[in-house]
Amino acid sequence: MPPSSSSQVPFKPRHPLPHLSSQTLLAFPTPQIILITLNRPASLNCISTSQHHELASIWDWMDNEPSIRCGIITGAGNRAFCAGADLKEWNESNNTGKRRSQPRSGFGGLSNRARGKKPIIAAVNGLCLGGGFEMVINADIVLASPTAVFGLPEVKVGVVALAGALPRLVRTVGRQRAMECALTGKQYRAEEMKVWGLVNEVVEDDYNDGANGERGREAQLRGEEYKGVAQRAVEIAETIAGNSPDSIMISKYGLELGWTGTGVEDGTANVMRVMRDEGIDGGENMREGVRAFVERRKANWVDSKL
Repeated sequence: MPPSSSSQVPFKPRHPLPHLSSQTLLAFPTPQIILITLNRPASLNCISTSQHHELASIWDWMDNEPSIRCGIITGAGNRAFCAGADLKEWNESNNTGKRRSQPRSGFGGLSNRARGKKPIIAAVNGLCLGGGFEMVINADIVLASPTAVFGLPEVKVGVVALAGALPRLVRTVGRQRAMECALTGKQYRAEEMKVWGLVNEVVEDDYNDGANGERGREAQLRGEEYKGVAQRAVEIAETIAGNSPDSIMISKYGLELGWTGTGVEDGTANVMRVMRDEGIDGGENMREGVRAFVERRKANWVDSKL
């Protein structure tokens, strides 16, 4: 999957893209989908202090850019998605007293991100450890290659998973499994994480079913090629992007209310209030969706104003 430069945007964005270093690459498989690649394969895609802030700015840009409907994050190479923090940088900061920082949204701008408007798919293509795993725990959909390995090894090096994973892990996999994972530092294969409910789908490395389709031909013309877990992530993102953008964002909001502990009745009332206050109920996309169904045609959605 050759990376795209952040300047190669297949549409005119309403907001300028944030400035990025070579550590972070962007591609746009379609004008509605952004694919972020952690690009430090020689360092197992460990994330440096500066890259945390780069990634946070991209997620904020995605939420504010009307044409983007879904995001994907993956790692460069085939060894690692993200093996966590840059421990060499961490050791240097310990020796020099230089303070390391993360955005409020956590590791990679994702692990502690609250109420993001648009869905994020993690395409895990190898080692997914420490902060890398913390990001995945807070992703909306998780796909993994058969060789993916997950774990929180922080306790083995005298630190703690403080970027948002611990309370979220309990809610996703339950107390006892979360305790085992966080207190032992054990590593887990993709199939086991699927059984635990943290991985949606394990994708074979040679998966490339969509390569001969319309999107596959368009990608090849742009010099891009998506295979394996990245290919499957693009397919799912395209399915999401083909639905009403208003409905996707409101549905995600309602699901997150339940996940963060809001009661069923209060959560339902909040969703209904947002639909009313934001003009979604009876709005342009809702009318278009119903009309398209009656007329037996594909709906022509407009970008959401949420």
